Amino acid sequence: MRLLFEMDKRDYQTCTSTFARNSARSIVIRDGKAAMVHSLLLDHYKFPGGGIRNGEDPAEAMIRETREEAGLVVLPDSVRPYGYVHRAERSEKYPEERFLQDNFYYLCAVEETAVAQNLDAYEAEEGYQLEWVNPETAICTNRKETGTSQYRTMLEREARVLELLQDEGYFG
Repeated sequence: MRLLFEMDKRDYQTCTSTFARNSARSIVIRDGKAAMVHSLLLDHYKFPGGGIRNGEDPAEAMIRETREEAGLVVLPDSVRPYGYVHRAERSEKYPEERFLQDNFYYLCAVEETAVAQNLDAYEAEEGYQLEWVNPETAICTNRKETGTSQYRTMLEREARVLELLQDEGYFG
């Protein structure tokens, strides 16, 4: 899978341990809009997806997470690797720890009708909701000043992936 870009803050030189948590995300485009999860509480957008379990294939994790977070049922035969984003930075929660993450993105199609979401408690609290959104709206929303630094890197990552998709003609 090709490297789309790196987000390396190079702020971890004094860290004494490393925590790695990879993720897999779906890119579903229909009628010039992307299927994205909108956090109604914090007003930001992310591609459906999440953490890869130990021993789990990244594409299988993407299919599972897309169904859980967005209620979208991925058609397995449609899954195509798009690329990944490598992230490295000092953990905000544990300053002695370096956080590493490869975020794998897959282009795919989904069944026409969504099913019920199966959200984690924090996802339900944030009001995760599936939305078909034009890329400009998601990019602008994610780049507005929110005051929640916890998500800033993730939001910029999603905006940059949307820009790449635009540049490569995926939105028509």
